[in-house]
Amino acid sequence: MKAVICTKYGSPEVLHIQEVQKPKCGSDQLLIKVIATAVNSADVKVRSLTIKGILKPLMRVVLGFKKPKKPIIGTVYSGVVEEVGNRVTQFKPGDKVFGSTGSNFGTYAEYLTVKEKSPVSFMPNNASFEEAAALIFGGQTAHYFLEKALLSQRSKSKTLIIGSTGSVGIAAIQIARYYKAEITAVCSSSSKALMKALNVENLIFYDQDDFKEQSNRYDILFDAVGCTKRKYCRHLLKPLGKFISVDGLSYATETTAQLEFIKTLFEKGKMKAIIDRAYSFEDIQQAHAYVDTGRKKGNVVIKVNELVN
Repeated sequence: MKAVICTKYGSPEVLHIQEVQKPKCGSDQLLIKVIATAVNSADVKVRSLTIKGILKPLMRVVLGFKKPKKPIIGTVYSGVVEEVGNRVTQFKPGDKVFGSTGSNFGTYAEYLTVKEKSPVSFMPNNASFEEAAALIFGGQTAHYFLEKALLSQRSKSKTLIIGSTGSVGIAAIQIARYYKAEITAVCSSSSKALMKALNVENLIFYDQDDFKEQSNRYDILFDAVGCTKRKYCRHLLKPLGKFISVDGLSYATETTAQLEFIKTLFEKGKMKAIIDRAYSFEDIQQAHAYVDTGRKKGNVVIKVNELVN
């Protein structure tokens, strides 16, 4: 099978498509034909290792000193179950599934194996493979951090979302709206149309104003890109307000329950998959280069295999 190999840390040019052995299905595993994956911030950090401070040597220990120990990177997928192990009970060949692999990586390939108890679920009934792949990273990350902030337990929470046009920010907006939060989004003025499409009325354009210089106070302040610190915006929090950020040592855990939540919201029309661009598998370098620009709005999707009926 074909797979994208990350040959060393660096620019998108370190990614090369090679022929590798197709994985074999274990007794508790699913063998999945990958139809779509995505390029998210986690993939870019693993490929480039552009991580600041004390985290960089720590990540070398975890990921590999000179290059990734697991050279097939990628963390999200949608696809079709091709084979199941004899201990698998919930899935069968032909099932359409989506999921995440976390630190096991491996989704930049035509096939991968995952354990039945890993974060894997049936795709939303009304989603394309590209949409399903686009939902995962942002949806799981936003759900994890907003749960830490107890969003689901707050009544009509006033929520400020910084970095609202990335995959995490867009998912956070939609999850917050599901819980009837009053949302204010921080974004560039060029993102006004996208925010309007997501029904966000309260906007602060960072290229025109400093969001920190306002009189409003919030129950939740979510930095979805890791661009600020609590000490710089604690004055924007209510007495019991919560600051959460994707930056730092805290990282989002991935669960099947999160996938089920995302699936439910999508099927109910409460969550959209915002896809900025879609690339072919062969154009993986170009996809990473575009994400490196920092200009993507939503998700960048990779079409890995064609679905043949």
